[in-house]
Amino acid sequence: MNKAQLVEKVAGSTKLSKQATKKVLDELLEVIGKSLSAGTSIELRGFGSFKVKQRKERMARNPRTGEQVKVPSRSVPTFKPSRSFGVKAAKRK
Repeated sequence: MNKAQLVEKVAGSTKLSKQATKKVLDELLEVIGKSLSAGTSIELRGFGSFKVKQRKERMARNPRTGEQVKVPSRSVPTFKPSRSFGVKAAKRK
């Protein structure tokens, strides 16, 4: 499902116009993005949680040249679904 389909589905079930629904969805996504950029985690009970994790600096390989390249540390957004979804998080080895 893409964003337009989501807007259509929510608009149909809430009796809001598609324009109003799109505006609410855009604002929600903007607030989530700004909060994560500021380092704040977001927990929506029954849905899941958004957090920012710090990835360590690492060495990688350029596939074209085979040259070793240093990948700097960085912050990445993550999402962990609620248990009520029945989706298990993938375990890393």
